[in-house]
Amino acid sequence: MLQPPHLSVDYVDGADPQPLLDGNDTLAVIGFGSAAPHHDDPRYLRVALQPHGAAPFEVWRGSGPVLRGRDGDVAWAEDGTLQFGVIELDEAPGPDGMSDIEATSERLYARLSAFLQERGYPNLLRVWNYLDGITSGEGDEERYRQFCVGRARGLGTVDPATLPAATAIGRVDSERRLQVYWLAARMPGTPLENPRQISAYRYPRQYGPQPPSFARAMLPPADGAMPLLLSGTAAIVGHESRHIDSVVTQLDETLANFDSLLTAARAQRPALPAQFGAHSRLKVYVRQLDEMDAVAAELDARLGPDVPRILLHAAVCRRELRVEIDGVHA
Repeated sequence: MLQPPHLSVDYVDGADPQPLLDGNDTLAVIGFGSAAPHHDDPRYLRVALQPHGAAPFEVWRGSGPVLRGRDGDVAWAEDGTLQFGVIELDEAPGPDGMSDIEATSERLYARLSAFLQERGYPNLLRVWNYLDGITSGEGDEERYRQFCVGRARGLGTVDPATLPAATAIGRVDSERRLQVYWLAARMPGTPLENPRQISAYRYPRQYGPQPPSFARAMLPPADGAMPLLLSGTAAIVGHESRHIDSVVTQLDETLANFDSLLTAARAQRPALPAQFGAHSRLKVYVRQLDEMDAVAAELDARLGPDVPRILLHAAVCRRELRVEIDGVHA
């Protein structure tokens, strides 16, 4: 019989990830920005998004003992119920001499899908996708739209009702390297949609030939001691972007979307808190560097000091969107 999974996510200050990696229940340690140290442990990942001020490490702890290794281009760690994995690929050259994000994302997701089956963790719960120049290109040549096409091809035939929670965010370092990391499980979770928003996989054609492949959140597997996994969320109501002239008002709309999403989650898991608190962990992506201070101040006013968060300079997947938030909630 499969055991229910256990996962905790924390933000831990420090200069060296090694003490965090010494724990036999550590699934992953994530460092942010150019100042993050390097380490060859497959459980350690450097994310090339620059933090606003000093950033803590993000630490995932499962049930020990954790096995870890590398399988070709996949770094992984597993505890028998949950799997952390990473694939990073330099973008393939395209026929026009430019890098080909569509072909690269297809290759990466095909490898990811096969790896989950090989290792016996077939249920993808949460994925993060980081790519440079996410809104470069016009119309269907936009890189995010091409990424969505490649991701869908790589995933193959998937029931939309089983799609994972996800984030797709733009790197701003001009390095054409696709970085994808994930959380998968032996047991399935329950994808969750937001009543204020059209499901992303049902977006109309105006957003590209292939709708994005993700759910708004993921409830953990039944009886699992895990937080609610929150997808990247922005100022979108229905399928339309709102308040394009104000990062502060976009932040308000984003938090209203989370209020709606948490209400939907509590309908199935009443024990979840109705609002973000000390057991939530948020990552806040801000498009304009000169708006970081304003977003930080607004978050201080709206959330107070008790909600742990990391602010990162990154491009959101629509040009008019200035801020996006993801995270976990328990």
